[in-house]
Amino acid sequence: MKVKRPWLVGSIVVLLVLLIAAVVYAIRMRPTLQLGVGYGAHVICSCRYIGGRDMESCYNDYEPGMEPIMIDDDEEEKRVTAYVPILASRSAQFREGLGCVLEPLPGEE
Repeated sequence: MKVKRPWLVGSIVVLLVLLIAAVVYAIRMRPTLQLGVGYGAHVICSCRYIGGRDMESCYNDYEPGMEPIMIDDDEEEKRVTAYVPILASRSAQFREGLGCVLEPLPGEE
């Protein structure tokens, strides 16, 4: 059987290789991402609930390269969750007398 469209087969192979490379990269980067989102959650939590600043000014405390990290702020619980969608997430909660404390990752408890 002769392949009529070799470019189609080649394109599919290239896409599969890129997909596999992206998955491997994401798995290898997960510990670094967990560290980054943990740092982001702690910094923003401290800024908001210890420093009493608004979210806009807290983003100025980010280090260069932290732009992909997204933030959710739960004012009622005084909890900040930093995340990179699908890849990593970490929360820090303000506790009176202790400051902002990172919540343990699953399996760390």
